[in-house]
Amino acid sequence: MSYASPLDKEMRPLSAGQIPADLFARLRAENLGRWPTGAEVDLDEAVDYHLSLPDHKRLPWVLRQAEASNRCLTQPRGGFGTLQQQMDLMKILDAEGLADVVPTTTDSYTRNERWSQAQTGIEESEKAGRSMLNGYPMVNYGPRHTRKLIEAIDKPCIVLSGTAMPRLTGEVGYAAGYTGYLGSGLAYVTSYTKDMSIEDGIRNYQYLDRLVALYQERGVELHRRQPGFLTGTNVPPCIAIVTCVIDALLAAHQGVKSYGLEMGQTLHLIQDAVAIRACRELAQEYLRRDGFSDVSTPIISLHWMGAWPHDEAQCAALISYGGTLAAIGGAASVTTKSVHEPYGIPTPEINAAGLRMTRMAIYMARHIRLDEHPEFSFELDLIKREVRQILDKTLELGDGDIALGTVRACEAGVVDIPWSPSRHVKSRVMPARDADGYLRILDAGDMPFDSAVLEIHAEKLRQRADSEGVPFDRDLAVSSVYEMSEPLSILMPSPWRSRS
Repeated sequence: MSYASPLDKEMRPLSAGQIPADLFARLRAENLGRWPTGAEVDLDEAVDYHLSLPDHKRLPWVLRQAEASNRCLTQPRGGFGTLQQQMDLMKILDAEGLADVVPTTTDSYTRNERWSQAQTGIEESEKAGRSMLNGYPMVNYGPRHTRKLIEAIDKPCIVLSGTAMPRLTGEVGYAAGYTGYLGSGLAYVTSYTKDMSIEDGIRNYQYLDRLVALYQERGVELHRRQPGFLTGTNVPPCIAIVTCVIDALLAAHQGVKSYGLEMGQTLHLIQDAVAIRACRELAQEYLRRDGFSDVSTPIISLHWMGAWPHDEAQCAALISYGGTLAAIGGAASVTTKSVHEPYGIPTPEINAAGLRMTRMAIYMARHIRLDEHPEFSFELDLIKREVRQILDKTLELGDGDIALGTVRACEAGVVDIPWSPSRHVKSRVMPARDADGYLRILDAGDMPFDSAVLEIHAEKLRQRADSEGVPFDRDLAVSSVYEMSEPLSILMPSPWRSRS
């Protein structure tokens, strides 16, 4: 398994600086030769195709319109194992789900660059008449066949890669006509991998971001997106925002101009609204510090990323509430789930229903904002203090270079991710919900918060422990992880039921 190009490491030390054009040309030739469909990638032809697309099929343009009109777009996830199955799915998500952005999620073999096994999955899917893969094997089909998906939909399309190794999938996806690609070097490495180094993840996504800049130089604006966290656990807003800003800075240094930032929902109305605003403002603050005043950073809210209940009614409530959170928070888009979330991959029809649930919730909440709520200002100030303390220390560790600083900060525990599978972060930080439902930090590990910030978190969590009559220990964190998946009989038992 190739985590990063040996040529890349040989020719340049890690830094945030843009990959030189001559080296990037060599890296592209090396990359495109790794699988036969790489030979189909023709940059000139792809540029011409992108320039022929109408504005409403260009994701950067659509996101700018959404932000300008204060509209929250809807986008699901979804991927099946053959071209025809994927096309059928995308048409249903478009027509029945009314998706504003149509996705193509790649399969696990593709994510891990096991393309021979993905080919077997295609053949087995065709024999079975149903998908035997958990996504679309984009590299195997290549850009020529995959473009049929773009032609079948009159909406912007995005690749949802789920991988820390995006080099060839990114080339194929953009050459096919996708105008967006989800993934980043820090977030996906710490969400999905055990042994990949932070440096290799950064290098892999520097390649993809440099590719986007290459298209940009030829007049084609493409969208890149930071994926938030998919660790299936609670992630405090300050940590999520730190990773967003780091990945945004890394992309901007390669030349990206449209970079979406995904924020997983905490399920607290005020905290999620604050987090969206704080992420937007802090990303722009740190981009401007590095000299980037022309990078668009729309915020995308993600439906609950933790464990889901096995009751469809409870799932429907989470979906609707997720649309409400995104709308009230002012997100540019929301990425949706379905009532089949606890069971596996939803049918196209169930996926589309999740989109409609979310869209209706957005419609009902579209005019509500919480910026004047007394708790909003307190939380906004707290989150900004936390984020700045982490980011400023990260930049200090890198002597101003965000790539070097990120590697060193992860090694030192300055940047830390709760319950990460990665060996390259300490994973000592431990979040828990307080008595009011806010996500707080129970154990900060080695993260550089000052004593005043830590005391706020400790006091809020002590209040919960005291109110519930439980110890002030890590069980507060563990119970917070599984809380939303519990049945209603446990979450809200009747207090007046006879126990005789």
